[in-house]
Amino acid sequence: MGKALEGVRVLDMTHVQSGPSATQILAWLGADVVKLEGITGDITRQQLRDLPDADSLYFTMLNCNKRSITLNMKSERGKEIFTELIKNTDILVENFAPGAIDRMGFTWKRLEEINPALIYASIKGFGPGRFADCKAYEVVAQAMGGSMSTTGFEDGPPTATGAQIGDSGTGMHLVAGVLAALYQRVQTGRGQRVSVAMQDAVLNLTRVKLRDQQRLAHGPLKEYPNAEFGDEVPRSGNASGGGQPGWAVKCSPGGPNDYIYVIVQPPGWPKIAELLGRPELANDPDWATPEARLNKLDKMFQMIEEWTTQHDKWAVMDILNAVNVPCGPILSTKELLEDETLIENGSVVEVDHPQRGLFRTVGCPIKLSDSVVEVLPSPALGEHNAELLKDIGLDPSEIDELKEAGVM
Repeated sequence: MGKALEGVRVLDMTHVQSGPSATQILAWLGADVVKLEGITGDITRQQLRDLPDADSLYFTMLNCNKRSITLNMKSERGKEIFTELIKNTDILVENFAPGAIDRMGFTWKRLEEINPALIYASIKGFGPGRFADCKAYEVVAQAMGGSMSTTGFEDGPPTATGAQIGDSGTGMHLVAGVLAALYQRVQTGRGQRVSVAMQDAVLNLTRVKLRDQQRLAHGPLKEYPNAEFGDEVPRSGNASGGGQPGWAVKCSPGGPNDYIYVIVQPPGWPKIAELLGRPELANDPDWATPEARLNKLDKMFQMIEEWTTQHDKWAVMDILNAVNVPCGPILSTKELLEDETLIENGSVVEVDHPQRGLFRTVGCPIKLSDSVVEVLPSPALGEHNAELLKDIGLDPSEIDELKEAGVM
């Protein structure tokens, strides 16, 4: 059975995380993703190394299922080879600093001339305007996209989220844009530019806080546990901030991740009251309705926590799910990597890498019934130079000559 994107060639000029996370998804969906690297390779091959002389997990976990070619884009011969590669490419993806590709001599106009069907996808820190030339990193995007100002506790500083919403979050947005352009090309035969700004991606993921910013004009946000409100959405700890209140409550034995997140819906309150040994609260006018509980959510979750601390988080999950109360234990990174269900579902996979041996990584989060994903090791630097040169009509015997000339 073929893959969803079989026959699609991607030239991947991305590095670090935002771009590679996007191109890895395309590779998992069956595209032939060729990672074009400078002679020294993607910087993450060496960053955060845990084993000497082996590509880091930072690199291997973001570049599975790809091929690698090295090319010196500053050399004239390198530019000639790049031009030939572009002719046989469906999608070019890059996340260089603003203007970098233009300075190499490959403006969008020039790329269109070389290949009118080319889809040219870019990730930048910011869109056009005052920040356009500024560099961005993961937490910079979180800071300027609204995430940090609304994450953390009321009496604490702005806080970054552990989820890489600035980098990988932007990468996932780019995948959507690339696939849309690919589909439109079927109708028009033409390529187009696709661009996603990291700030915009984080902003999109923070939309519920923008919702609440506008609700503030009509009074305090009653779903929030905060005592006071100014003219900005405050940090509200672990409150859901949605229509159904939730909180992370402690469990036994009291370790750093011995917590469970519990959501209290109207139908679930009588069941919770019974578990707490307080069945009368189900009909008590001071507790019976969501409106009655709204101004004492802290007391409600304190009562729930007095019960949950008597059990471990897995027992609490079983008990609450049995009575249809939404909840979820806080899972550590260790628990996730070792979770049997995630492994069975392919959400966590084991990969045998030629340099570093077996390691675990995330599997493809997108499941297609007719395009099953096999996660393969990331490529060695320049591993596919010979076969890719052959693809564009060059004699692979030229490789040594090109290496001596500093071209690849």
